[in-house]
Amino acid sequence: MLAAGTDNALLRFGLGLHYAKAGDSARAAEHLRAAVAHDAGYSAAWKLLGKALADGGDREGARAAYESGIAAAERRGDKQAAREMSVFLRRLDKAADGA
Repeated sequence: MLAAGTDNALLRFGLGLHYAKAGDSARAAEHLRAAVAHDAGYSAAWKLLGKALADGGDREGARAAYESGIAAAERRGDKQAAREMSVFLRRLDKAADGA
């Protein structure tokens, strides 16, 4: 679909999810960054981007993604997504403190 010229947040999220499930966090992050570039309020994409970056060892990138995702979720009133990303952010901080 990308080769045919279709590019949108949902397509990029789907590709990011596919690569994340396949264990390719770098490719997942690439597509998820494109998803949030298309729609900065896409909290699910921010959440998965944070996970992909954390899985790839980029703690600072993951932290930034979660923080942006929390802000986006709060703007949209998506309290559950904001809570989930807050938990992931605390876990990321706890892991960093233990490292």
